[in-house]
Amino acid sequence: MKVVILAGGKGSRLGQRTSIIPKPMLTIGYKPILWHIMKIYSNSGFNEFIICLGHLGIIIKDFFYNYNILNCDFTIDMNTKAINFHKINEKLDWKVTLIDTGRNTLKGGRIKRIEKYLDSDTNMLTYGDGLADINIQKLLEFHKSHGKILTISGVHPPSRFGEIIVKENKLQFFLEKPQTSTSLINGGFMIFNRELLDYLTEDEDCDFERGPLQKLAEDEQIAIYKHLGYWECMDTERDYQFLNKLWHENRAFWNI
Repeated sequence: MKVVILAGGKGSRLGQRTSIIPKPMLTIGYKPILWHIMKIYSNSGFNEFIICLGHLGIIIKDFFYNYNILNCDFTIDMNTKAINFHKINEKLDWKVTLIDTGRNTLKGGRIKRIEKYLDSDTNMLTYGDGLADINIQKLLEFHKSHGKILTISGVHPPSRFGEIIVKENKLQFFLEKPQTSTSLINGGFMIFNRELLDYLTEDEDCDFERGPLQKLAEDEQIAIYKHLGYWECMDTERDYQFLNKLWHENRAFWNI
């Protein structure tokens, strides 16, 4: 079973940050958000990843190709180019496939273009900018239970603003970005059967949410796994600052 991560978008709402760095490589506590997402899966035993690249994808390739060099102390013999690592801080049992799926390709086209790398009938899918304290094993159990083509994790979007609790005109306490909405949105962390690929094409303009998901819904082939825990998405500068604040204050809910 592979974990497919969509990491090719331009992240335009983050402004100048994503003009030189792809959004999945923006850091939280000195590691890219992409790394944090992969940790969520690997902590549940899923260590094979396919990363769909696009905008500035070469930076993501460079990160994984030079992972030990970027994260460890080493000595290099400038004559032979031999490298001796003094200490490898972490051993990752990951197998990462990095595929250029086109600079301007929409999500559906990206998924279809990695079809030949999927050797299992069931695979996982998520975006390169969302974090949650989700139980991946329970998500998989739910998917196996209903027989639909696609499972989507429905999450409550956090409020853009803090919430104050008042009693008799006195502030009782303050909630920072509470998840108070009663509606659900697609929080990523999806699981799909191979039949999903029949709804997609390799065309650059093949979207995922508009078109394929609507058709799957019409065919009654989507089930919703309600995740009632924490979820955040790095979509704006405000989100970037908030996620880093959580990390540095040891309140990163996704960090197991």
